[in-house]
Amino acid sequence: MEKESTKTIKTELSYTLKVWQTTAIVCLSLIVILFVHVAFNILLMTFMGVLIAVYFHGLADFITQKTKINRKFSLFISIAGTIVLLSAMIWIIGSTVQQQAAQLSHALPQIIATAKVKLAGSAAGQQLLGYTTGDNSKKLLDTAGNFFSSSFGMIGDLYIILFLGIFFTADPALYKNSLLAIVPPQHEADGSIIWSRISTALKAWIKTKLISTVLITIVIALGLMIIGLPGTLVLGLIAGLLDIIPNFGPVIAMIPGVLLGLMISPQMAVITALIYVACQTIVGSIFMPLIQKKMTNIPPAITMVSQLIMGVICGLMGIILAVPILLVLAIVVDELYIKKKKAARSSKQAVNHS
Repeated sequence: MEKESTKTIKTELSYTLKVWQTTAIVCLSLIVILFVHVAFNILLMTFMGVLIAVYFHGLADFITQKTKINRKFSLFISIAGTIVLLSAMIWIIGSTVQQQAAQLSHALPQIIATAKVKLAGSAAGQQLLGYTTGDNSKKLLDTAGNFFSSSFGMIGDLYIILFLGIFFTADPALYKNSLLAIVPPQHEADGSIIWSRISTALKAWIKTKLISTVLITIVIALGLMIIGLPGTLVLGLIAGLLDIIPNFGPVIAMIPGVLLGLMISPQMAVITALIYVACQTIVGSIFMPLIQKKMTNIPPAITMVSQLIMGVICGLMGIILAVPILLVLAIVVDELYIKKKKAARSSKQAVNHS
């Protein structure tokens, strides 16, 4: 009788302990979700700082590989060379860009008015105009406002991102070791592999995006210059910068150029659109295979959905960072789940065959 009573007490204690453990896990999960929701923009800025550090170290690796000079000196050249190159570009083309931007800004009301007149001449154009007036116009503006909103303001964000990038660049081993220190000992090797894969993939993504941005800027600017469209350098820069946003960036970049062409003639608008599409297609077909060699293949539909979700939650920064974040998550899932699942399946098949 006494043994049964003791057994009953132990069962009740075990059940009570499981209830408390479940409650604690649920509460901890809610706290983590609440923290992530509140601090999500800060986490995105931290990730942007990581990308800056990855860029500097990737360039330093390239310099060391080609010149065989000291790693620290290569890193200094990477940072100083980037600053000097950006300053030189601003000094050389800054005045031209400013002048063309002012001209386009001054002509923008006339461009929009002319585009509305041209569109009103067709049934499809009238339907399109219907989506950009009244309540629909307000919805579009609200959506744009959400996309381009930011937690601390653009200037404040840039300062924070820059300083975070400097800290991560200065001593990446410190942050790597800190992250690996909280990983269970049995998974430390997995953590090192994941870190290495993420670093390689992000370097490939940044490298390809930089090359693609430069080429898109040059090719589109030259193409629009050949057909005689004004403000070609600004339009090329807009297309190059927006190329960092897959799916949506090229479409958004095409809008000002097509509107400017429509102000001249419908034929010019069509030719302008064809130039944008041709340039984006050529550059994409050349460089996308290069990036896919070192990156986990992510289905386009998942990429687009992640961009939409991140855009609604975090604005422009979320849209820009959606792909590299998705890339990191894909690598983590691949290492911690998919590879282990495949290995377990192979072991099971081997046992069955034997």
